[in-house]
Amino acid sequence: MLEPLLPTPACETSKGGRPEKHPRREIVDAIRYVVDTGCKWRALPADFPPWRTVWGFMARWAAAGIIGQIRDHLASRIRRDMGKGPRAVATVIDSQSVKAAETVSKATRGYDAGKKINGRKRHMVVDTRGLPLMVMVTPADLHDAAAAKEILFRLRLMHPEITIVWADSAYAGKLVDWAKQHLNLTISSLAWMMHARRHARDYERLIQHSETLITWAAITLMTRRLARKGATPSWPRKPAPADVGN
Repeated sequence: MLEPLLPTPACETSKGGRPEKHPRREIVDAIRYVVDTGCKWRALPADFPPWRTVWGFMARWAAAGIIGQIRDHLASRIRRDMGKGPRAVATVIDSQSVKAAETVSKATRGYDAGKKINGRKRHMVVDTRGLPLMVMVTPADLHDAAAAKEILFRLRLMHPEITIVWADSAYAGKLVDWAKQHLNLTISSLAWMMHARRHARDYERLIQHSETLITWAAITLMTRRLARKGATPSWPRKPAPADVGN
């Protein structure tokens, strides 16, 4: 289901490159295994490709924006299957603080005094059906309203069709006026994420990799949802730079 949405192997592009030693299916299954079980990268079972190879694909696809594109394609397909338009116009924003492992540097973690958690905070924007649109990870001591300015700015750039964002009282106050004035947005559940054991705690050194693995958890759920209906995405393969997936 994901194969048509992945970047073209470097060896098949005009610039050329080394043939990939392992099938894409095995790479994707290995990433999903890490996300679903919470195991360390180095602890990947021998049945999968070498962990450095799997991690390398994950990092390159994330840097190229491929994972976000897959998420958006799958969410759009599910919305159409539900009889909705392919793009949402109303969304929900929320956050979740989680403990950070020892691998997470002090510079990218913080202490959430309200929840008494030393770690990171995940800020999520989903549509009214719970389909993910955007994720941003910050130190846990960053207030929800402060983080919301950044994630809502990104949301406006990537999804200009959205007009309303539902939020709880943590996002009230000056943020409401700011969003309306600067982004023309009206501000009026994260349970699925914790089904993946990898996300019970944050282990990633780099924030962008933490965001990527959260997105992979969402992709896994959406592909399972589509597979139950026997649906297969029909988007054409998009050419990718020669160094992506090499």
